[in-house]
Amino acid sequence: MDSTRTDDLWDRVFGTQPDPSSWLVIVTAAVALAAVGPRPVWLLTRNAITIAHEGGHGLIALLSGRRLDGIRLHSDTSGLTVSRGKPHGLGMILTAAAGYTAPSLLGLAGAWLLAANHITALLWGATALLLAMLVMIRNAYGVLTVVLAGAAFVLVSWLTGPEVQAAFAYGVVWFLLLGGVRPPFELQRKRRYGGAPDSDADQLARLTHVPPLLWLTLFHVVSVCSLIGGGRWLLGL
Repeated sequence: MDSTRTDDLWDRVFGTQPDPSSWLVIVTAAVALAAVGPRPVWLLTRNAITIAHEGGHGLIALLSGRRLDGIRLHSDTSGLTVSRGKPHGLGMILTAAAGYTAPSLLGLAGAWLLAANHITALLWGATALLLAMLVMIRNAYGVLTVVLAGAAFVLVSWLTGPEVQAAFAYGVVWFLLLGGVRPPFELQRKRRYGGAPDSDADQLARLTHVPPLLWLTLFHVVSVCSLIGGGRWLLGL
């Protein structure tokens, strides 16, 4: 019996699900665009992009051999990830570069999973990443934000049917792809007016002696290419 249940769970998580209808894919794209476009809405939904941004810093810090001390998420949608290790070198460069590229690359990976019909695997994988991130959160607002995001994934995964799961998964991936495009433009605008002097692009410039504008260009290229590639996968093109 236990073996049968394990096999059923394995099939449920890692098996494939039916393709959603074309209208569902288009509607979720429209909803995601509405969540990214208007500034009053974006001021709220940007919290999800901040989770991905800081999570990217944290994940690459660990993978590059740095010690992750903690992550903080703030109500103004800013965040801070603190890691320890050499203050220079490839690991530090990759860690600094991971923030602005993480939402788009996560969206691209999600689009690949959805194109392969692994809807449930995407939902469970996202839940696992959020739980791992929760351990490293060091402030109350950050804990609340990550818990709410994780709870949404858990509830959809366990309590809803295939259509609702597909709509949620496609909406999340579209949001990451579309939402990943906006922050580099916001950073570019801040820097134009003398703001964000210690931004990721400026830190990377100090680490590599490559001008911040080139790092900003990299952020733009990654986000736009991810949107184009991920969008094609989601639309089945």
